[in-house]
Amino acid sequence: MHRAAEGALGVAGMLVGLAGLLVVQLLHWRGVVLFVLVLALLAVFAASGRYAMGRDPRAARRQWRRRVGSATHGVLIVNTKSGGGKAVRFDLLCEAAKRGVRTIVLEPGDDLGELAERAIADGADVIGMAGGDGSQAVVARAAMRHGVPHVCIPSGTRNHFALDLGLDRDDVAGALDAFTDGVERRIDLAQVNDRVFVNNASLGVYARVVQSEAYRDAKLETWVRMLPGMLGPDAPPIDLEFDGPDAARCDDAVLILVSNNPYQLLRFAGAGTRPRLDSGCLGLLAARVRTARDVTELTSLEAIGQAHRFRGLMEWSGSEFEVRSRSPVAVGLDGEALMLEPPLRFRCLPGALRVRVPRRAGGVSPAGAAVSLTRADAAALYRVAAGKPPYQTDGGQVVAAPSAQGAEAGPEQREA
Repeated sequence: MHRAAEGALGVAGMLVGLAGLLVVQLLHWRGVVLFVLVLALLAVFAASGRYAMGRDPRAARRQWRRRVGSATHGVLIVNTKSGGGKAVRFDLLCEAAKRGVRTIVLEPGDDLGELAERAIADGADVIGMAGGDGSQAVVARAAMRHGVPHVCIPSGTRNHFALDLGLDRDDVAGALDAFTDGVERRIDLAQVNDRVFVNNASLGVYARVVQSEAYRDAKLETWVRMLPGMLGPDAPPIDLEFDGPDAARCDDAVLILVSNNPYQLLRFAGAGTRPRLDSGCLGLLAARVRTARDVTELTSLEAIGQAHRFRGLMEWSGSEFEVRSRSPVAVGLDGEALMLEPPLRFRCLPGALRVRVPRRAGGVSPAGAAVSLTRADAAALYRVAAGKPPYQTDGGQVVAAPSAQGAEAGPEQREA
């Protein structure tokens, strides 16, 4: 009898355990089903948001549909020292010759701008540059002046311009196919006084970092290491004055970043990527630092790639921008250290450059392919759902600009 009772209790316990296991499994699979459903809904949301916000990568790729014939007299200027000698490692001179492209090697003491002008005067119908972004800008200026297509070969150190053109930066030699099997479109350039740039111009503390000899080899580490000292109580003042997004005078910004089209900001050192290169406007960022806590916050957020969360950050866009100062201004222009005389007058040059990439290239930057949910984007989606323009505008100026995590100009700016 006692043994039978124990057996019954054992069976009952087993049945309870089995029932519990079934419940757990049921709940588990319900959780899996729910998880899959949530993923599906998020995918629909992302696709719908991408369509509503005009951020469809396929649309970006379609901008490259204009297929062009092979260059008749293609010329490539090569900086063999750039990027630690990438041109030599990838045998660009030989690879260019295979494609019928004439090469000009940039020698010490040469004027790059004059080389580009002379090559075009001698009959180059497509001109390319194998080098860093500063060199790309110089050759792009000559190409713009004469209406000749430009080819970017990513043999520099960072190659941000190539990244935003949708090129594979690891396929250096493959970029030469733009001369023989390419597609073409028009993109914007930007200008400060008489200098053209393809990426951005930095002023203030970051421009001082660019002047450092250690910057080129270790950009982020140098920036984070130097930043606290440059913003401390004994640091020299930063004499920069400009009109902010509300047209109010601002003279307490420690950093200004002016970009050729708005960036999806991750770090001031490296800036991130741009969703597009044809919005017809400059991206404008300024950081105000007023307390020791601000210094710590900015340094920490910069180190982890969250600079867009800094509370002292101002973001807006426009076709023109002016910075005033009482003395020459240190500027990091496409990574090159310069001293420019004030005032610094920035302006966008819409559709100024014909640019070619290989037909098989992706043609979309990381920011152009991404959809991020931010407060600004959510507000813009709400406005689209209500049948309104995604971004509020006032006389062609964006007054409720998209966040740095997906900055794009609104429809009015795109027509600028």
